[in-house]
Amino acid sequence: MRNLFLSGILIFIGLSAQAQANAKDPKAEAILNAMSERYKKLTAFRAEFACNMKSTQEKLDETFTGKITVKGDKFRLKLPEQEIFNNKTTVWTYIEDDKEVTITDNDPNSGDINPAEVYNMYKKGFKYNWFGEKKEGTEIFDEVDLTPDDKNVNYFKIRLLINRRTRELKSWQIFEKNGRRFLYAIMKFESNVAVTDAFFNFDKAQHPKVQEVDLRDKK
Repeated sequence: MRNLFLSGILIFIGLSAQAQANAKDPKAEAILNAMSERYKKLTAFRAEFACNMKSTQEKLDETFTGKITVKGDKFRLKLPEQEIFNNKTTVWTYIEDDKEVTITDNDPNSGDINPAEVYNMYKKGFKYNWFGEKKEGTEIFDEVDLTPDDKNVNYFKIRLLINRRTRELKSWQIFEKNGRRFLYAIMKFESNVAVTDAFFNFDKAQHPKVQEVDLRDKK
């Protein structure tokens, strides 16, 4: 389950096909643009989230929590069993229990969904429409569905829940073709956090006994 952050969907971006103009719902587009602008104005942000995976066929119902820090195209993702560092050029996947870190080149065109780009992913490769509104307490949220143009990906829909007042993303749910459902809910959000670029690099000096597996292209 944790490996979804590394492969195709645990979150977000990179599909190459351009969404068709006549398949875009103007109401949904206005909501998505407002959300995107909200996050673009932030120098950096940090979010604590909960992820729930359900599958009736597999009789699965699991939840774990994590933390992500984002600055521009850089991100650092902390999960229960691993930590991922991405400085836009290099990706380190650190497994503490195994005392091992795998190093790969960052490939923005890989088709993987990028955690740092959830608020921007709708701009390429998706059709979208406004699904409805949802009330939680005194807040009203807009539900927007994203449908990928690429029918070969392993999911058929992503549903975003966006706060109508603050334009912040409350949650997103991924619907996989195999029946699995992944729900990511933001539990705590901090905007404009002070963080240096070095924070997104794996520091070998702090982990001297960790084995490095370097899979980067040496060309």
